[in-house]
Amino acid sequence: MEILAELSHIDKSFFGVKVLDDVSFDVRAGEVVALLGENGAGKSTLVKILSGVYTRDAGTMKIFGSSMGDLTPRGAQDLGIAIIHQELNLCSHLTVAENIFLGREATLGGILAKREMSAAAGRILGSLNIDLDPNTVVGDLSVSMQQLVEIAKALSADARVLIMDEPTSALTAKEIDDLFVVIRKLRDGGSRGLVYISHRLDELKHIADRVSIMRDGRFIKSAGFSEITMDEIIAHMVGREIKEKFPRVESARGRKIFEVRNLSAGNAVKDVSFELYEGETVGIAGLMGAGRTELTRAIFGVDAKDSGRIFLDGSEIFINCPADAIARGIVLAPEDRKKDGLCVRLSVRENITLPNLDSILGGMGVVDRKKEGNMVAETVKNLAIKLSGPEINAGSLSGGNQQKVVVGKWLARNSRVVIFDEPTRGIDVAAKVEIYNLMNGLKKNGIGVLFVSSEMPEIIGFADRILVMCEGRVTGEFIGKEATQNKILERATRFEVKKLAGDGNEREEAV
Repeated sequence: MEILAELSHIDKSFFGVKVLDDVSFDVRAGEVVALLGENGAGKSTLVKILSGVYTRDAGTMKIFGSSMGDLTPRGAQDLGIAIIHQELNLCSHLTVAENIFLGREATLGGILAKREMSAAAGRILGSLNIDLDPNTVVGDLSVSMQQLVEIAKALSADARVLIMDEPTSALTAKEIDDLFVVIRKLRDGGSRGLVYISHRLDELKHIADRVSIMRDGRFIKSAGFSEITMDEIIAHMVGREIKEKFPRVESARGRKIFEVRNLSAGNAVKDVSFELYEGETVGIAGLMGAGRTELTRAIFGVDAKDSGRIFLDGSEIFINCPADAIARGIVLAPEDRKKDGLCVRLSVRENITLPNLDSILGGMGVVDRKKEGNMVAETVKNLAIKLSGPEINAGSLSGGNQQKVVVGKWLARNSRVVIFDEPTRGIDVAAKVEIYNLMNGLKKNGIGVLFVSSEMPEIIGFADRILVMCEGRVTGEFIGKEATQNKILERATRFEVKKLAGDGNEREEAV
């Protein structure tokens, strides 16, 4: 196979901390190479050097056989290297065609040639079998279609090296399948090489030809996907064998902690009821649009409730805003931790203490620095948050450690119910185990744990009890050990609540 891009013995440091140490990596035509490693392994730094975002401290780089100095993002693009980040870089108010040719607009006599750009965009989309009107406004598209627009944008610049960073993190199973069809089509063309970064290792069997594994800033191993087992991949990533992917702690169910009765909120949450007991972790399953996130937001007071009652330790409580929930000890680790859970430009210390100022203020309303230091030190120690110091920006931490900071700030308040929305999205396999152990620790301490997950193996493997939602309603409930993917999917897709003639009662019927 032709080597399209080759990086050899790459070093890179930030503020004296070495993040890449003698790393070598290559991309070949007609293949998908999966770049794997834990959060903080150096994957993103490596591909940012290849795409011109960062410059290397040492090492050599060849692009299409020619030695290259340091690249700029525009220089890399002009060479034919494109990167699609997890956070998509599209202008939501522009059309598909305008986004595809952004910065390279076609003009006639100094006027935008919109018709010509639309026709060219249509040809590119058609070559990928993507049925999409080039004149559609990007903001009206689903996340999966926006991913495909990013790919079309890269191909419009004649990219031969296409880097995809966590492309499926916000997609449904059907949307992931559609994306894989496009990836395989690009690979099978034979002239392009694709770099695929993902923490969802089960996806690799569908698209990966080769894996390259990194750990702690070093290159560990490269192998054909058919030549290595999944257990070997995980062991190389974390430096040890992960014996149990879902370390569920068995415990006797205690008294009822929390109860939701007949909760409705807009069109997304309809007459939802459930209970949460000591000694159990409850998972909420369902397809995208089922109302799972909206349920957590309504409970926490982010979204207004139309009706319903909430009980904590047997007494009814009233939550009209997040401050009401926090005061009662009901807290939420949201789906988008960077957007809604953290102040990424503030330090870890500030993130932990910000919602807890009432407990660390001294006389005259001045922060007691000793109390603050003790709170932060205890939180970092108890949750094993890996950081160089509490003054480091929260946004610079790995995904798993960011999640721990989100949870840690709430635990400092002695919370009673902790709700996680997609707690392991975008974090590596070892960090996932740490989050599961954290949730187990909450459960053992009598704290109610409720979590939403789109990963079926996670729901089945970790939850003690599973609630299934479809179209805003709870349509099924299973004991974790008795659940199967088929059972959950049946309830998530094939059941709806209908009013049956005769007795006026609502019942579930298979569609």
